Amino acid sequence: MGVEGIGARVTRKEDKRFLTGKGRYTDDMSVPGMKYAYFVRSPYAHARIRGIDAAAAKAMPGVIDVLDGRQLQADGIGNLICGWMIHSKDGSPMKMGAWRPLAHEIVRYVGDAVAIVVADSSAEARDAAEAVVVDYEELPAVTEAVSALETDAPQIHPEAPGNLIFDWEIGDGSATDQAIATAAHVTEIEIHNNRLSPNPMEPRATLGIYDTAEDHYTCYTTSQNPHVARLVMSAFYNVAPENKLRVIAPDVGGGFGSKIYIYPEEIVCLWASKKNGVPVKWTSDRTEAFLTDAHGRDHVSKVKMAFDADHRIIGLKVDTIANLGAYMSLFSSAVPTYLYATLLSGQYAIPSIHANVRTVYTNTVPVDAYRGAGRPEATYLLERTMETAARELGVSPAELRRKNFIRSFPYQTPVIMNYDAGDYEASLSAAMQAADWDGFAARRAEAEGRGKRRGIGMSCYIEACGIAPSAAVGSLGAGVGLWESAEVRVNAVGTIEVLTGSHSHGQGHETTFAQLVAERLGVPLDSVNIVHGDTDKVQMGMGTYGSRSGAVGMSAVVKALDKVEAKAKKIAAHLMEADDSDIVIENGELKVAGTDKTVPWFQVALAAYTAHNLPSGMEPGLKETAFYDPANFTFPAGCYIAEVEVDPETGKTEIIQFVAADDFGNIINPLIVEGQVHGGLAQGIGQALLEEVRYDRESGQLLTASYMDYAMPRADDLPSFNLSHQNTPCPSNPLGIKGCGEAGAIGSPPALINAITDAIGNNSLTMPATPMKVWHAMRATH
Repeated sequence: MGVEGIGARVTRKEDKRFLTGKGRYTDDMSVPGMKYAYFVRSPYAHARIRGIDAAAAKAMPGVIDVLDGRQLQADGIGNLICGWMIHSKDGSPMKMGAWRPLAHEIVRYVGDAVAIVVADSSAEARDAAEAVVVDYEELPAVTEAVSALETDAPQIHPEAPGNLIFDWEIGDGSATDQAIATAAHVTEIEIHNNRLSPNPMEPRATLGIYDTAEDHYTCYTTSQNPHVARLVMSAFYNVAPENKLRVIAPDVGGGFGSKIYIYPEEIVCLWASKKNGVPVKWTSDRTEAFLTDAHGRDHVSKVKMAFDADHRIIGLKVDTIANLGAYMSLFSSAVPTYLYATLLSGQYAIPSIHANVRTVYTNTVPVDAYRGAGRPEATYLLERTMETAARELGVSPAELRRKNFIRSFPYQTPVIMNYDAGDYEASLSAAMQAADWDGFAARRAEAEGRGKRRGIGMSCYIEACGIAPSAAVGSLGAGVGLWESAEVRVNAVGTIEVLTGSHSHGQGHETTFAQLVAERLGVPLDSVNIVHGDTDKVQMGMGTYGSRSGAVGMSAVVKALDKVEAKAKKIAAHLMEADDSDIVIENGELKVAGTDKTVPWFQVALAAYTAHNLPSGMEPGLKETAFYDPANFTFPAGCYIAEVEVDPETGKTEIIQFVAADDFGNIINPLIVEGQVHGGLAQGIGQALLEEVRYDRESGQLLTASYMDYAMPRADDLPSFNLSHQNTPCPSNPLGIKGCGEAGAIGSPPALINAITDAIGNNSLTMPATPMKVWHAMRATH
């Protein structure tokens, strides 16, 4: 390891432009003749559109045009799709209702777009949008998944009778039922996983540009995967041919999953640009973000966990109802199925598991992947159940977990996953030691003397990252491959460009990817440039989500570097009249091992391009491409312990300490990993204590459409975190890395709720554990 290579705590290269206000985001983009868009959105959760009168709006100052859904359909623009096919247990395909980019018959949630106004300024577009008269016939609405399945619930899509999208199962139902029937003890619990809004720092935005002379489209957008955006807009939505569409995702201020998908606004702005011959830009305001950005979570589950007389788990049965909102978003079907139920074994050796998942339409914002995407839901369910079981059995929650840990690898779970490596005991022991678990009783007694309730709770999580391999996910219904691409270009002076299909929106790729190159080739970090986010510059890639950029994206870079290194060694060997097997790369030089013969890196690069003295038959240049399709998921895991104090007078919870012991395999940059964990913990704590999207049950109106109503965590809500790493290298990728971006959000909610319920003596507490909820729960125990 060098001072800038793998394992070094290098500060992020990209932060200079962000901290000095030099970042370039979609809303910063400006082109000649650019106009501004504002969307007319439904004020009703469910209504029939009887007519749209835009005459007054079109006559207003600065207005270029007002376009609606009927015009969009007439021009052949297609419906938005879900890209992962799920079949019900009876073999029938999921019931995908039509999602028009601009609704023209039925609106299905508050915020559903029905028209776009294009004007000279954003203020003029907004004013004109208020003048568009839409004649709505309001229809009954339903916002909760359980209610949507009732026989008298409003029908949301004709394609999905009873609002049921699919009824899916995994595992062995008969064996699990038998285990429950013969168990010495069965823990039963109902788990609610609250709906969340992603709230990235940068709201969504898009700039659509149609070039009449070239018959070419350019889309600037806040996307986590611009290549997939181009693919679906061309192949499925009929916006433009793929070879005539360029998608650019410049700096992106956070995504957390909400910017993976294609939204109506990107499609409509490109179409409106062609219709009017002007570039069209739209930037969401914060209320629009609450109304239209894909939400996360929103599960209701019933659980039965069976134990034998020795307190070993012998069966787990789960029945989940998942709310997917008004439409099926791009990856929505995968979240409560293959990203959720396949992780229900957790860190435990459970011989029999059966999960049944029903997904449901409601008159709410579509639900899709949000940081963790299914893994937080699985971990919360499993770890709340484990804690409850320990209390019912009268045993230590730590020892109950320890007794049931998987101890030998590889381990095949009953629900598809094959865990490749891990040491769960090490993380548990490290977390307990850091938290001074054995000293908790004394701290609890001291808190009682001050009139406070103190509790401690733990969570042992596992997640699956780097969704893979492509053939496997394809067999499960995925509409795309999940490989990654890379190109390493060595320039004639020895500087290096790495083109990656991964996209950075806060993860630090421009630093960590450069560290990898610096380690391999011995060049300074500043001589390496990372290029991403532009479909005209980078070959096809799959983007960034599911903690895949390290395990999959960097592995593709490794493969490309292997080819570059092999060619560079051949050139150096030729120049020094040596055998290429004797060439080593050290400190920016290629040298013959055991001798003082050396050639500087830049000289090898120059030789490759001057081509005056290359080995016979070798092509000039030093540029290589690679695709990497992973052999397996990676499986980060860890143990989190939260200690809290609750004020019985107010119900307010204070986090006294939070310990996170994680296993991320080999770590490229510990500083960036710690930052990723901190961010995930903040979001998990937000879910556990503060955040929840709420709708009015009768009208379907969003009640949490601003920060006045939706409680985001602030700095003083968060403690100082105690982090440690117990690293088990991943055997299925060349770097031995696993992924770290989602862990904090996965493991922290159950640890906190377990701690709070321990403090107050009432296990019936749902997220978010607001002071009011906690106050009532404490009084319900007396």
